[in-house]
Amino acid sequence: MIFFVYFNSFARENIVIGVPKLNRSELETACEDFSNIITSGDSYIVYKGTLSSGVEIAVISTTISSLEDWSMHSETAFRKKIDTFSRVNHKNFVNLIGYCEEDEPFTRMMIFEYAPNGTLFNDPVEEADHLDWPARMRTVMGTMYCLQYMHELNPPVPHCNLNSKSIFLTDDYAAKITEIDFWSELTAKSKSSSDDLENSVLPPLADPETNVYSLGILLIEIISGKSPFRRKRVSSKLAAQYFRHDKQNIASLVDPSLKSFKNNELMVICEVIEQCLQEDPRKRPTIKESIDKLREAIDASPNAAVPRLSPLWWAELELLSSEAA
Repeated sequence: MIFFVYFNSFARENIVIGVPKLNRSELETACEDFSNIITSGDSYIVYKGTLSSGVEIAVISTTISSLEDWSMHSETAFRKKIDTFSRVNHKNFVNLIGYCEEDEPFTRMMIFEYAPNGTLFNDPVEEADHLDWPARMRTVMGTMYCLQYMHELNPPVPHCNLNSKSIFLTDDYAAKITEIDFWSELTAKSKSSSDDLENSVLPPLADPETNVYSLGILLIEIISGKSPFRRKRVSSKLAAQYFRHDKQNIASLVDPSLKSFKNNELMVICEVIEQCLQEDPRKRPTIKESIDKLREAIDASPNAAVPRLSPLWWAELELLSSEAA
């Protein structure tokens, strides 16, 4: 009993500053009684919701269903992640617009803006009519501009697991970076006691150098329309060997469904990929250096890479926030 009194006191007093806290009942209505599931994993469920104004949202919830199974470590990590996301204010990031925290029924959710066109994990071949070469280059640059912004924050906010599943696409097929894998860390922390937490198996800490390597893999997938690394984790050495082998015939790297591509842009992208896949992390370029290299051939400014249509969710959010208060 002492633990739960302390836990509830901790949860109530450490409100996340600057991020609206929304009511579960409003989110339940928006997400059709939480029946509108977009995707799910072992540690999370993602719902699609529609606010009363018609603005669409994505609601991500932990799969943990009781306060007894939610540790103080998980609560701390949950709030820290909300605070981190609140600092990332970039148009190529799936921005956090609120969170929900209730103990009965147990609820820990984050609310994000919704990107309707799936992720880059969906094979670009299936979206060939939309993801032509210019669209893919715009996606590349939008992703990289956002990563640069995240890396240059103080302190930096590197992505915990950059891959094609974490890049969503807007109505006009602009890139929107999101982060979902951290929910598994929350679940792991809940299952671990304070004594054995330090020895538990948790995802490795993110760092900019790892993001750069992951970017190299992502670029291969974007230009080829497929990823040979989806089902298994590979070393940077194996990835680099794979790339150099195919690079001998550079045109063979390009998605065969594409009607056309720009050879000068492809050449520069291949140079960037090779640099990103350096086995020694210290030899990899920064995101900014990679952007500078790509801009030698690709004419895509930061403004050109962001979504052209931005839903005016903040007016509805202000209303929800007032009601929740």
